Amino acid sequence: MTDSLPASLSDAALAVLGCAQAEDKATLSRQMAAAWRAGRLPVVGVARPPERPARPARPELRPPREMPRRRDGRSPAARAALLHALAHIELNAIDLAWDMVARFAADGLPRAFFDDWVTVADDEARHFRLLADRLADFGLAYGDLPAHDGLWEAAAGTGHDLLARLAVVPMVLEARGLDVTPDMIERMRRFGDERSAGILETIYADEIGHVAAGCRWFDWLCARRGIDPRTAWQDLVRRHFRGVLKPPFNAEARAAAGLPSGFYRPIAAEPSKA
Repeated sequence: MTDSLPASLSDAALAVLGCAQAEDKATLSRQMAAAWRAGRLPVVGVARPPERPARPARPELRPPREMPRRRDGRSPAARAALLHALAHIELNAIDLAWDMVARFAADGLPRAFFDDWVTVADDEARHFRLLADRLADFGLAYGDLPAHDGLWEAAAGTGHDLLARLAVVPMVLEARGLDVTPDMIERMRRFGDERSAGILETIYADEIGHVAAGCRWFDWLCARRGIDPRTAWQDLVRRHFRGVLKPPFNAEARAAAGLPSGFYRPIAAEPSKA
C-alpha cells in the first residue's frame, strides 16, 4: 500500500475515480478500502466527483444495440466473451460505489453508510481481479473485446439525488444480476468450466449483500424523508430507469436482500408467452 494517503475518504474516492487504468483502479480501490477500515483515512470529507470517471483507452465502447449477441457458452471464446462483459460491469461498479461515497458525502449520512459502500467498492475490485485473472487463462486481457457504456449511462441521471441513485443502481441494476447469474453459473458447469462457475458463485453471494445495502439505505432515507418506500421506489424507477424490469425474477435472492416482490412486480413487463 502506498505510504501517501489522501486526507479524507472523499479524496480517496476521487483518486479511484481519476485512475484510468483498469488494473490500477482495482488495486487502488482495495488499498483505499483497507485504509478506511484501518482508520488511516481520518474523516469522510467533501469532494466533487467528475462527471465521468477516468477510463482506459480500451475496450472500444459501443452502443448496447451494436454489441454482438452472446452465445450460450459452449465454446471457450463464448465463455471468454461473457467473462469480459462481466469484468466491464465490475469495473463500472467500482466507480459507481466510489462515486456514491464522494457525491453524497455532504448529505449528513452516518459512518455506517460509508462503511457499506466502501465494502461494496472493495468487493467490486476483487471481482474485477478474479475475472481479469480468469480471462488470462483464455489468452485475453480486459480491453481486448468491445464493451458498452450502458451501466454508467443508466446511473448518470441520478447524481442529483441519493434516493434515486439507490433506487436505480443497487435496487434495479444489481438486482438484475441476481436474476441472471444463477443461469450463467449453471451454463458454465454444463460445459465443464468449474473455475468460472466458482468465480460467478462468489460474485453472486456478494451481490446479494450489495442489493441489501441499497435496500437498507433506501428504507433509511425514506424514513428520514417521511415517505413510503415502495411508492417512492416505483416512482423513481419510472422516472430514472430507461429500460424495463424484465421477468423472470429471482424472487428468493431478491427477498433475501430485502427487496420484496411488491416493489417490482407491479411495474414489471409482462412475462413472455413464447
